[in-house]
Amino acid sequence: MTMSTNDNNATIAQPANSISTDGVQSISTQTTGFTFNHTMLRVKDPAKSLAFYTGVLGMTLLAVKKFPDMEFDLYFLAKLTESERENLPAGDDLEIFAFRQRGILELTHNYGTETKADFSYHDGNQEPQGFGHICFNVPNLADAVAWFDKNNVEFKKRPEDGSMKNIAFIKDVDGYWIEIVQADLMS
Repeated sequence: MTMSTNDNNATIAQPANSISTDGVQSISTQTTGFTFNHTMLRVKDPAKSLAFYTGVLGMTLLAVKKFPDMEFDLYFLAKLTESERENLPAGDDLEIFAFRQRGILELTHNYGTETKADFSYHDGNQEPQGFGHICFNVPNLADAVAWFDKNNVEFKKRPEDGSMKNIAFIKDVDGYWIEIVQADLMS
């Protein structure tokens, strides 16, 4: 680990094996301990979304924050290992655990959206484009595709379609895209 000081701001060099391109900078020591914890998606009906993310993608609900005065609720989910599931803390420790993790999915439900038949959120992939997708790595892409088919999951792109082979895109119940990859097929 290489450290340098520039304008009284200590930095750590990016790892030698990481990718370098325009814009990549050294890591400020001020960011030591920072963890990318979660990304948020707004959902129309939390029961349907929770059924999809827990039942189809195998995530675990770790925290719920309710804000009735502001008319929204937050649901925090993670894809846990078997060991993490077996050793999951309880009570307040569970919420602390949730906010120390990497790769948490926050689902935000604004009250009333579930009763509006014609209501939907922008998925970020139509004009104007913005947010694109989240991604899950799976141990076996073919098995995952079969599982999604069995569960009537809508595909945006199957692995054999298009020029990007070995990558699938499915849609959640709100139409958000979820990329499905098998890591050892990505090189």
